[in-house]
Amino acid sequence: MATKRNIFEEVGDTPKQTAAPGVIDRAGQGARGAIRIWLMVLFALVVLMIAVGGLTRLTDSGLSITEWQPVTGALPPMSEVEWTVEFDKYRAIPEYQLQNKGMSLAEFKVIYWWEWGHRQLGRVIGLVWAAGFVFFLATKKIPTGWTGRLLFIGALGGLQGAIGWWMVSSGLEEGMLDVASYRLATHLGLAFVILGFIVWYVYRLGRTQAELLQARRSGDGGLVNVSNVLVGFAFVQILIGALVAGIDAGRAYPDWPLMAGGFLPPEPFGLAPVWRNFFEDAGLVQFMHRMAGYVLFLFGVFVWLRARKSANRRTQAAFNMIMAMMFIQVVLGIVTVIYSAPWHVAIVHQFGAVLLWAMILRGRFLAQYPIAQSVRGA
Repeated sequence: MATKRNIFEEVGDTPKQTAAPGVIDRAGQGARGAIRIWLMVLFALVVLMIAVGGLTRLTDSGLSITEWQPVTGALPPMSEVEWTVEFDKYRAIPEYQLQNKGMSLAEFKVIYWWEWGHRQLGRVIGLVWAAGFVFFLATKKIPTGWTGRLLFIGALGGLQGAIGWWMVSSGLEEGMLDVASYRLATHLGLAFVILGFIVWYVYRLGRTQAELLQARRSGDGGLVNVSNVLVGFAFVQILIGALVAGIDAGRAYPDWPLMAGGFLPPEPFGLAPVWRNFFEDAGLVQFMHRMAGYVLFLFGVFVWLRARKSANRRTQAAFNMIMAMMFIQVVLGIVTVIYSAPWHVAIVHQFGAVLLWAMILRGRFLAQYPIAQSVRGA
């Protein structure tokens, strides 16, 4: 039955077909929620990996496995004969001969399990990434433009495994009692890079592409810029912290705010060539970590004051959390030094770095993509 026309309607007009609300917005979105949960699981596993890696270092367990066997190494020694073979391999390296000579098989098993657990957790992370990626790819649930990003996470994980062995192999060389500190810094630095990408993707997947495009129009460019610098400063401090852990520099000068009664540690440039002091002198490395911490904190105060000018209350709240965590992290650092870096305090300090890293990235994200708020709320 024909419908009546409005007297003001043009003869040639025909009703336009409109898409159901949200259809266009859903196009190409994929399973954002499910992928976000998968990435959160990976994030938790990487954080656990960092903690286990830190404890492996603090317990001097990292050189207990002297070979890199990505597949067959998944199985630990299953008999006393196999344990003896592994122990003999360890007794052939400098760490045993110069530092742990006389260690019993039972003592060796303790450090072996730490390193085996660290490597096994790396395999688990690789399997979780591969299973998730293949599933989402096969079911065509990956949002448009995200395949490369998710593949990139897996590639970084594979690179991390190779760098882990590159790090361990340095400790097997003649005269070495530990792994090279700069290789440890590379290994930990890449772990934080992986964490950074994962957490950034989690933040992005928490909103639709249309919401992100809309939010970006309200972004605070100035706050984004200073947040970028804050991210860089934090990453440098993480790398220096790895150098501290690599040579046990946190136990060298257990006084604060001075070092052995002075501003600078005694003989900070005693090694030759000079560049070695920045990686191998415990006093200078700890001094660098202290000074970088002060600079990071002061710049964090500057960024926090800049964030207080933001009209978005959630963005302000994010930077309030960053400032609070920075203060906590400084206190943890001081306590770690004063008590000569006991493992339980040092690992809390390391975990604090993970939290601060995620918080800084969240603040940076909200500066660029603020969450919409009502005029009344503003």
